[in-house]
Amino acid sequence: MIKMILLLIISSLLVSCGQINSELKPTLSFTNEDVHNEVVTNTNEFAFQLLKSLKERDESILISPFSISLALAMTVNGADGDTKTAMIEAMQQTSVPLEEINQSFQALMNIMTNADPKVQLSIANSLWGREDKNFYEDFVATNKDFYDAKLTLLDFQAADAVETINKWVNQETSGKIEKIIEDPIDHDTVLFLVNAIYFKGDWKLPFSKNRTVDKPFFTKDGKQQTVKMMSNEGAFQYFDKNGLQGIRLPYGDGRFAMDLFLPTQSMDQFLENTTKDEWLKWMTSFQTMNGYLEMPRFSLEYENSLVEVLKTFGMEVAFDEHKANLSKIAPVPPNLYISEVLHKTFIDVNEEGAEAAAVTSVEVKEESAPMYDFYMEVNRPFLYVIHDTETQAILFIGVTEEINE
Repeated sequence: MIKMILLLIISSLLVSCGQINSELKPTLSFTNEDVHNEVVTNTNEFAFQLLKSLKERDESILISPFSISLALAMTVNGADGDTKTAMIEAMQQTSVPLEEINQSFQALMNIMTNADPKVQLSIANSLWGREDKNFYEDFVATNKDFYDAKLTLLDFQAADAVETINKWVNQETSGKIEKIIEDPIDHDTVLFLVNAIYFKGDWKLPFSKNRTVDKPFFTKDGKQQTVKMMSNEGAFQYFDKNGLQGIRLPYGDGRFAMDLFLPTQSMDQFLENTTKDEWLKWMTSFQTMNGYLEMPRFSLEYENSLVEVLKTFGMEVAFDEHKANLSKIAPVPPNLYISEVLHKTFIDVNEEGAEAAAVTSVEVKEESAPMYDFYMEVNRPFLYVIHDTETQAILFIGVTEEINE
C-alpha cells in the first residue's frame, strides 16, 4: 500500500538583533482587501483549538497555525470527496470555498513577507516527489501558482535524498532547524509537502541587557525557578480586565507584534474559554498606557506529531490507508493516504535589538515608580502570540509554563 507523508514543517522563530536585508523580499502584489476575512478568523480559531488540544499533552508548547494551515491547504488541493470535506472541516474553513482559501493564503504570504522592512519574514513551500511516480499537473500547478511550491522529483532510496530535503529545510530556516527527515525513507512514501517559516525581528522598544537580573518564576505546579528577567518601561499598548493582563510588544515598524497574556487563573482554565471571539475582544481592549514590564528571557524547541490531534478534529479518513481519497494528487490505485504530520518549531526571546542608550533609566525607574499606570510582572505561566496587527493573522502561538534559556 503506497502512502503519502505529509510533513508540516517548520515554524522557526528567532527574536534577535541583526541587519535585515530588504533586497531579499519579493515584490508586493496584493493588499489586505485580497484576503478573505473569514480565512484569517477561521485560521485563528484553528490556532486556539490546536493549542488547547496539544496543551493537554505538553506544558510549554509553540506552534505556527499559519504554517500548519498552509501545509494542509496544499494537501487539500489533492483531496476529494469525504477526505476533502473532513480536511476543510478540521482546518475550520467550511465557510469559505477552496479557491478563496488558496487566494487568501497566497495574498497573506505576499503581504506579510513585504509588510515591514525591519522584520525578516520568509515563507517557503515545497513538494518532494518520488521520481517513479506521476503526479497530476493540476495538483502541481495549483500548489505552484498559489503557494509557490515547486515539485522536485527524487530517488527516495538514493543516499543523498534525505540530505537534499534537510538541506532545503536548514536553508529556509537560517540553520535554526537542521533536519526533519530521517533515514531511511519508507519504500511506500511517494510525496513530502513541506512548509517553512522563518521570522526575525528587533524589538521596537528594546530591552537593555544591563537591566536583566535573576528573579523567580513560578511554574504550573508552584515550583520556583530562577530565571533571567528582562525589564522595560515606557508607553505600551496594555489592558487589565477580568483577571487578565495583556501587553503588546511590537517589532520593527510595528506591523508585527508579540502579544503577551498573563492570566490570574490556571493556564488550563484560561485556555478552556479562549476562542477567536475572545481574541477579537483582546485586540480591541489595548490602550496606550505608561508602565513597567518584567518578562523572562526564554527559548524553546518543540516537535510533535499532529496525527492524533487532527484525527480528533475529524480528519480520521485522511489517515486511513483504505478510505482516504487523495486521488487528485496522483493516479490510484494503489491508494494514497497521509501517514504522518510533523511540526517542529524554535523560538528564542531575549533583549537583543537596537541597544538603547538609557543606562540611567534603572535609577529613573525606581524614582518614577509611583507614576506608572501599570506594573506587569510575568513571573508565572503565560500565553504569547506573534501576529500581523493589520490582518490579525497569527503566525505563532505558544504557552510557557516553565522557562528554558
